[in-house]
Amino acid sequence: MNRNHDAAHSEESAEPRLIDHLIELRARLLRAVVGLILVFLALMPFASDIYAMLAQPLLASLPASGKLVAVDPAGGFFVPLKLAFFAALLVSVPWLLYQAWAFVAPGLYQREKRLAVPLLVSAVALFYIGCAFAFFLVLPTVFGFLARFTPDVVAMTPDIGKYLDFVLVIFLAFGASFELPVALVILVLLGWVTPQQLKDSRGYAIVGVFVVAAIITPPDVVSQLMLAIPMVLLYELGILASRWLKPVSEQSPTA
Repeated sequence: MNRNHDAAHSEESAEPRLIDHLIELRARLLRAVVGLILVFLALMPFASDIYAMLAQPLLASLPASGKLVAVDPAGGFFVPLKLAFFAALLVSVPWLLYQAWAFVAPGLYQREKRLAVPLLVSAVALFYIGCAFAFFLVLPTVFGFLARFTPDVVAMTPDIGKYLDFVLVIFLAFGASFELPVALVILVLLGWVTPQQLKDSRGYAIVGVFVVAAIITPPDVVSQLMLAIPMVLLYELGILASRWLKPVSEQSPTA
C-alpha cells in the first residue's frame, strides 16, 4: 500500500517539474528569438553597406569598372536582407548560447560547469576566428588566384546571390573547421580517446584533414591549403589542450 502511495506521489511531483522545465524552455526560446529579431532590425538599414563590405575581397580582384550583377530582378533587395539576417545570427551567437546555457546549467554539477564554460567560450571564439580568417585571408587570396587565371576575353560579372551563398559556405566551413580543438577536448573528456592516441594517430589525421579540405572548399589548391594547414595546427592545439584539461591519471579511455 505504501509503495503504491509513494509511486503515485512521485508521479504527481514529477509532473509539475516537467511543466516548470517546459515553461523555462519556452521563456529561453522566446528571449533568444526576440534578441535575434532586435539585432536583425538594427542591421536592416545597413544591409547594403554590409553587403558592400562583404563584396570587397571579390571587387579588389576585378577590374576598376567591375561590378556584381543581380540576375534576379528582386535580388538587389532581398540578397542584402538575407545577408543582414545571417549577420544578425552571427552577432547573436553569444546571446543564443547564453540562453541555452542558462537553461541547462542548473542541472549540471559544479565540475561540469567549470569545464563547460571555457569550452563554450572557446568554441564561440574559434568560430569567429575562423570566419575572420576566411574573410581577411582566404577570400582575397582565392579571388586573386582565380582572377589571375581568367582569360582576358572573359568578363567576370558574378551574381550577388551566388556570391553571397559562396561566401556563407566558406564562412561556415572555416568556422566549423576551427572548432577542431574543442571537438578533440570533448572526445578526451568523454573518455573515448586519450591525448596519446591522438598523438599516435597524427599521420592519419593529417590525411583526413586534407581530404576534408578538398571536399568542403572550392576546387582550387590555394583554398584547400589555406584550410588544411590551419586545421593541422589546430589538431596539435587540441592535443595540448586535452593534455592540460585531462589529468594524467584519467587519460585512459573508459570501457
